[in-house]
Amino acid sequence: MKKTVLMLLLAFISFSIFAQTTNDRQQVLDVLARQNKNWNEGNISAFMEDYWKSDSLMFIGSKGVVYGWKATLDRYNKSYPDRATMGTLKFDIQKTDFHSKTTCWVLGKWHLTRPEKGDIGGYFTLVLKKINGKWLIVSDHTS
Repeated sequence: MKKTVLMLLLAFISFSIFAQTTNDRQQVLDVLARQNKNWNEGNISAFMEDYWKSDSLMFIGSKGVVYGWKATLDRYNKSYPDRATMGTLKFDIQKTDFHSKTTCWVLGKWHLTRPEKGDIGGYFTLVLKKINGKWLIVSDHTS
């Protein structure tokens, strides 16, 4: 009897952990899909809604480290001043890895198709944190 109860308890715990991770993984992928959509609509402000609105947000790019949500928004607006420069974004998510119930690491490739300016692309790693029930990017390293 004890063995059966223990087996059922372990099965329930395993299912609960898997269900949580599967749901959270989909929520993280939804963040990236929403970002992709907002970028391709030319809406950098909406694209930034999935970043943590904090002075502790960290963006690392080819020109160094930028701290803070507003500074990151300003960097995007300066680097991509018009639709031709923004192009059409495509993400290729390579890996998601949950370190806890509230933190996730994402590895991906990005590509901008820009007929007028020339295509560009590279890789990114994101750290997302579940804050008040919502997955937000707290660190972005894009190269």
